[in-house]
Amino acid sequence: MVNFKEDEQLKTLNHSCAHLMAQAIKHLYPQAKFWVGPVVAEGFYYDVDLGDDVIRGEEDLAAIEKEMKKVAKSGKKIIRKEISKEEALEMFKDDEYKLDLINGLEDGTITCYEQGDFTDLCRGPHVDNVKLCRNFKLIRHSGAYWKGDSKNKVLQRIYGVCFPTKEELEEHLKLLEEAKERDHRKIGKDMQLFMVDDLVGRGLPMFLPKGYTVWQELENYIKRKERKLGYLHVMTPCVGTVNLYKTSGHWDHYKDNMFPAMEMEGESFVLRPMNCPHHMMIYANKMHSYKDLPIRIAEIAHDFRFEASGTLKGIERGRHFCQNDSHIFVTPDQIEEEFAGVVKLIFDTYKDFGITDYRCVLSLRDPEDKVKYHDDDEMWNKAENALRKVLDDIGIDYTEEIGEAAFYGPKLDVNVKPAVGNEYTLSTCQLDFCLPAKFDLKYIDKDGEKKTPVVLHRAILGSLDRFMAYILEETKGNLPTWLAPVQVRVMPVKTDNEDLMAYAHKVVDALDAIDVRVELDDRAEKLGYRMREGQVQKVPYLLVIGFNEAENGTVSYRLHGEADTTVLPLDEFVQKIDTEIKTMAHK
Repeated sequence: MVNFKEDEQLKTLNHSCAHLMAQAIKHLYPQAKFWVGPVVAEGFYYDVDLGDDVIRGEEDLAAIEKEMKKVAKSGKKIIRKEISKEEALEMFKDDEYKLDLINGLEDGTITCYEQGDFTDLCRGPHVDNVKLCRNFKLIRHSGAYWKGDSKNKVLQRIYGVCFPTKEELEEHLKLLEEAKERDHRKIGKDMQLFMVDDLVGRGLPMFLPKGYTVWQELENYIKRKERKLGYLHVMTPCVGTVNLYKTSGHWDHYKDNMFPAMEMEGESFVLRPMNCPHHMMIYANKMHSYKDLPIRIAEIAHDFRFEASGTLKGIERGRHFCQNDSHIFVTPDQIEEEFAGVVKLIFDTYKDFGITDYRCVLSLRDPEDKVKYHDDDEMWNKAENALRKVLDDIGIDYTEEIGEAAFYGPKLDVNVKPAVGNEYTLSTCQLDFCLPAKFDLKYIDKDGEKKTPVVLHRAILGSLDRFMAYILEETKGNLPTWLAPVQVRVMPVKTDNEDLMAYAHKVVDALDAIDVRVELDDRAEKLGYRMREGQVQKVPYLLVIGFNEAENGTVSYRLHGEADTTVLPLDEFVQKIDTEIKTMAHK
């Protein structure tokens, strides 16, 4: 997918098209006032105050597009003008949004751009002629608080894209359609996996029975792998005192991302945004010997972060999520071996899920930023050099990025490139000399002296929610059989025939006996309707039970996404699907 901010030609073109859209809106809504119209990664948008009018849907967007085409066809020149701040204040004296922008500028020359009957305050640059903006499409609209502040008025935000040629635009629109089909929010709705409701709260998804089944399978999968590697699973509360987070340093560095503190009986509590402070206290519960280390504490932990409303996206990014979290307490000479073990676990997991498009990033602090990062140069140099050495020694290809570290230490981020959209971090492993010291954690070394352990913070699936969103979008919801919420749906041709229904129940019982997630669809609907619904819900195996199957002890099945039907004896089908599930086979 194109990133419009990274291509200077596209950036200029799309910024000019934002002005074209504003001009068209002004023609249709003379009372319209405009805030800002920047280029963003996915194109451009403009925030507009339409007074009492509201953009209600596709018809309104189509009307704006029609007017934009008319303006573009006029071929008006786009003219850059320089004016003084005083002239700008006079020019936009009736527009409180532009006045706010102008008053925020330093005294001196201000630029604006004129195209026919429309003039807008802008730094530019722009293309020379509105005709160059003719290959555009308005994508969507939404509400947005003025200046992003929920205390302010909600403006209309209208998004669009523009390309130099019609062919490039059409290709991009095809990709957007593909993105819609892959959007985990659409898939989740079609497959009845999860829901959100403003009455519960934005960014607080609720998993429906089928979605929770997938969630549990992911939980069971990673816990099994962790147990085999000596991880000890714990359960800790979803709240903690403010003092806990002051001790860890999160209160100073992270409180703006937390839910507000709750005052109860003279104590302040917060919903936890991360789990490390709790796990530090579990380690501190008793004294440890060097012989006990490494200690691998793990948890599927419920966390809460007050993400900005504009960043919320289904279960990919919410205000509640569950981390596949772990903290490994090690001696300094165990760092390399344990870190290598974490990296191996990440790549083994990716292999199980068929994830191949990823890159490794060594995320370092910005040494000039003394506010964001714990201020201890010696600790940072030690930690960054240690992590760099580990990565070099185990032969991992990686790039380095300044300013992306956690506030307490450097980290390895494994970023995936989804089928649609920009890359994001799925797995991470962080090296921490800071928090163990803050919590005064100790172990007795071989000489009988108390030493401070080092901690590896790691998350393999990241959050189960985001990992599930990623897998849904990669597979278009066509999950491998072992992970699918319903693995087999049995559909008798006639639901009012006793013999067919008796055999259908026999098939269901045979599959249920080996713990296959099987449903009997005995609704009085036509078979074609039930088959189509099974396809929409991405059920891997649709079994049709007719008179021949009942007489011969067979099943006829159709794999999701395929048109052909295969006939097998019932016992062979049971053995086939049992093997497929146990081996976690990919389709």
